This record gives sequence, structure tokens and C-alpha cells, in this order.
Amino acid sequence: MLNRIAHFIEENRLLDRGKRHLAAVSGGADSVFLLLALRRLGYDVEVVHCNFNLREEESMRDEQFVVDLCKKLCIESHLIHFDTKTYAQNHQVSIEMAARELRYRYFEQLRQDIGAEDVCVAHHKDDSAETILMNLLRGTGLRGLEGIKPRNGHIVRPLLCVERHEIEAWLEANGQDYMTDRTNLVPDIMRNFLRIEIIPRLRTRLPHVTDSILNSSRHIAEAIRVYDDAVSKSLEHLLCSDCIDIAQLEKTPSPESLLYEWLSPYGFTPPTIEAICHRLADVQPGRSWTSGTHELLVHQGQLCLLPIEAERPTITMPETGLYIYDETTRIRVSRTDEIEIIRNEQTACLDAEKVIFPLTVRPMQSGDRFCPLGLNGTKLLSDFLTDLHISIRDKRRQLVVTDAAGQIVWVLGRRIDHRFRITNQTTCTLQITAEHSNTV
Repeated sequence: MLNRIAHFIEENRLLDRGKRHLAAVSGGADSVFLLLALRRLGYDVEVVHCNFNLREEESMRDEQFVVDLCKKLCIESHLIHFDTKTYAQNHQVSIEMAARELRYRYFEQLRQDIGAEDVCVAHHKDDSAETILMNLLRGTGLRGLEGIKPRNGHIVRPLLCVERHEIEAWLEANGQDYMTDRTNLVPDIMRNFLRIEIIPRLRTRLPHVTDSILNSSRHIAEAIRVYDDAVSKSLEHLLCSDCIDIAQLEKTPSPESLLYEWLSPYGFTPPTIEAICHRLADVQPGRSWTSGTHELLVHQGQLCLLPIEAERPTITMPETGLYIYDETTRIRVSRTDEIEIIRNEQTACLDAEKVIFPLTVRPMQSGDRFCPLGLNGTKLLSDFLTDLHISIRDKRRQLVVTDAAGQIVWVLGRRIDHRFRITNQTTCTLQITAEHSNTV
């Protein structure tokens, strides 16, 4: 069995004999075997043990067992205590999730502190099979059926080539005791239910059920490679400036799969993506869906993905001077008796006698209208920007300057209003300049 583990480590390039590694040891059979196996295979290992303070005396018993084992083996140990229940309450997560977040965060911190290459954890074939079944029952999709991977960043799993019964048999044959977590013997959570009741029943009819599940998982992993390649090429073809044409999307073999791969990294949930997909045929312009960080908006026959940004401010400019709009934009307002038109998109030159203070700088709003320079009639600002092929994202960031009557005198960086232009009758000029920089 040790030879098989050595081959698995080498095949997956998990460990380096010249580097230091951490082994996560709880005191249970799997982690005790992991430590002993790595030690016998000649790896430089130190131990990390997490006490989650969930089982009172048992937690302290397990900690002492690990301390004694490390002393016996002359191995350095690192111990930490967590208030797991309080963490779970404060972060509104389950106890299981809280323990997971706490331990993996500490593993990485400790790994960096002591200069270890990786953290070894004791997941084995049975754990992987249980994970696949759990994900299948939860409906997590294709990737949930890949099983546990040998490496995830700096977390490595050298025991994914052996089963639980092999580990327990090896420990018994070598006279090595270990601790038993009694909570693992109660089928109160899904993993325990599968481990204690479902998989043993399956094994009575299918002795090699674990290997069968993992073989199917490997086939799925290979199929996912093909799937990923096809999705990547399709999205590359469909995506343009974070927008996808709905009509083109509907022509693909699986719009929902493409939407999932595009949107899920931005926090959109499977139910939301399914709802979006089912409404593609009759979705109305302006319809939107949001995640914690992004908004998906229907605009001109496209699905457009936009980051949710803080609301842009509105400021009042009661007289000429320099005004700070935000961290990157300043507005300078000046008046001159010279009649001059500056050909610069960031400067507006207006007839000062026609502009009534106070001025206001604000984001564009739905229904805004103005009279673009060169036209006699008014036009919706949104239509004007559309004619200029301005993206929906830049539309939402568009600023305007209005006068005391609320009339738009300048669409920043785009066009002044025709009614405030300089003419032959102009006697003085009002200049409004937008100054942009990384910091003010």
C-alpha cells in the first residue's frame, strides 16, 4: 500500500522530498495513517492540529493524543484552538462550513509562516466517492461529479489511491491506535448518512461500488475537458464588451450551459441562471438580474454584464471656481471676456449670459433630453449616446452639467446644448473643463 501511495504522489507530482510539508492530523485513523505513511516514505513533515472545541472532553483528548504521537515520533507539532460556534453564528454559516473555513485559512497562514511547501490532508477514495454522491444528490452540476482532486493550490491529498478499510487494516497490523470521533458515527448529516447507511448497503450488492463511482468520475472529468473547450470557444465568439446577443445565444446547442459558465463566476446562482434562460424568448428591454457584485441587463437585444458600482454623486457649483467631483474628476468653471471656442472634448465653451447659476453636475437620468449642438429640436440623451455607439456601461457613468432651470448645458466629454452655444452676439464665454487623473 505504501508503494501505491508513493506511485500516486509521484504520478501527480504532489510532494518534493527536498521541501518541508505540513500534515493535518486530527487524531483519527485517516490522518494518523497519513502522518505515518509520509514519514515512512521519507518526507520532511510537521504536524498541524486544529481543536474546534465542539466535543468538550473528546476535543482535548484528541489534541493530547496528537501531541503525544508527535513527541513519540520526534515531529514538530502546531496546535490551534477555534471558537467554531461563535464564528458560525457571526458569519451565518453551518458548523461544518465554519470549521472548514477556519482550518483552511489557518493551514495557509501556517504554511507561509514556516515556509512549508504544501499542506497534506487525509482524504481517501471513500471520501471522494461520498463527495460525488453528495454533489449528485444536491444537483451541483458536472464539476461536482469530478470528485476530490489530488491537488488544490497548496492543499494536497496523497491518500486518494487507497480506501478506508485498507487504512484501518494497516493501522491494526502495525499496532497503531487512533482516536474515534463519535459524531462521525451518527447519521445526522448527509456525509455521515451516506457513509454509515447508504454506501454499505450498496456494497452488499456491488462490492466494488467505490471504484465504480470513481471510474465514472474520471470519465466525467475527461468529458468536462471537451465541454470546457467547446464553451470557451463559444463564449469567445459570442462575447463582445461583456455583452451577448440574445438571438445568437438562442441558436447555440445549450444556452443555459453557456450562461452558467459565463455568469456563475460573478455570483449568479443556478436558479437565477435557469430563470434567465427560460425567459430569453420574450424578455423585455430593461429587465435585469443582480448578484452580489454584478447586474445582468437586457439592452438592445443583448444581455450585458455590468459591475455594480457605488452611486455617483451630485454636486452643486454656485459660482465659478474649482470643484472636486470625486477621487478622479475635478470640474473647473471660469468666465472670460474673450470669445473663444476651445476644440477639446473635455472643455465646454458656452455663452455666459445664457447660463444661469447654480450649476449642477450629476449622472444622466432616465428621460433626460437636450438639444445637441447643430440641431434645433431636443433628443433623448440615451438615444444620442446610442447613436454614438456608447456602451451601456459608459452610459451609466455619463455625467451632465445642468443650469438653475435643470436644463442640460453640457454632456461631459460629448456635446454641448445648442441653445447655450457661442454666437456672433456672445459677449463673454463660460468655460467648463473636466480634469481627470488617477488621484486628485
